[in-house]
Amino acid sequence: MVTADFRTYMINIKKYAVGADIGGSHITCAVIDLRKKTILNETIASQPVDNKASAEGILNNWVLAIKRSLNDIDRNELMGIGFAMPGPFDYDTGIARFTHEVNKFERLNGVNVAQHLQTIFSLKTNNSVRFMNDATAFAVGEAWFGKAANVQRSISITLGTGFGSAFIDKGVPVVEREDVPGMGCVWHLPFNHGIADDYFSTRWFIRRYAEKSDKQLAGVKEIALRVPSDTLAKEVFAEFGTNLGSFLGSWLKKFKAEALIIGGNVSAAYPLFGKTFGMSLERQKVGTKIYISDLKEDAAIIGSARLFETNFWNEVKSLLPKM
Repeated sequence: MVTADFRTYMINIKKYAVGADIGGSHITCAVIDLRKKTILNETIASQPVDNKASAEGILNNWVLAIKRSLNDIDRNELMGIGFAMPGPFDYDTGIARFTHEVNKFERLNGVNVAQHLQTIFSLKTNNSVRFMNDATAFAVGEAWFGKAANVQRSISITLGTGFGSAFIDKGVPVVEREDVPGMGCVWHLPFNHGIADDYFSTRWFIRRYAEKSDKQLAGVKEIALRVPSDTLAKEVFAEFGTNLGSFLGSWLKKFKAEALIIGGNVSAAYPLFGKTFGMSLERQKVGTKIYISDLKEDAAIIGSARLFETNFWNEVKSLLPKM
């Protein structure tokens, strides 16, 4: 017979959570010590993933990476596994909703990922596999361990294949409030002749440089390498910074954000667009401090693991269906 004292003991020894960041071409995960608020560097594992593979193939690669992260810890000390997951996804139930329009992970559509992984890892308790939007997890990680740790209100954005964002107040995502947009993110908001995601992602750089130069380059890095000798490339980054400031300024003021954290692959090019971005914010009298993420991908890993910190989970679980 399992006694109440034994159950209390088992709860008290659990101090670890796995955080897993799901990208379009790979998974990266690590174990987080929730009590010490540290990432165990020796547990960091990454695994390539073909997002066009079968559901079994995708899940098997996720499992391979997570198993490597778990090799060096006592499983009895594991609280669970948290995922920083791109959408569309039912974050409260763990069911994937990827459709052909998303153009990745389509064969996972309708799969109960939580149930599958809970069985694979023999996790007995309910909610032992938890999920959060990947951009939100990044913002949570920055507010817990990173550049926004010492402020109350922050906005984090990720610039890459898509335009991720989240609003954080006292460490918790804000998804429904008068000072934030619907769903607590900005990618879907109108901007110029489309939506924000059309203008603040890799594909905008590729399209805009091609419009100006009649040259189709592979990505932002390739355009950035041309800046020293190519006026058109320089102009593209300047335009991007101006547009980003023009778009974000009103939300930074409305939310009274003390810090804006910029992550994602495009953040490496900040020296090329930071000046015009800053000038655009200055014109709007925005005083928010701007930081480039030091944690990078680790921020999403840390944020997803925080789903197993009891106080945070109690505050965030009701928000998951709204992300």
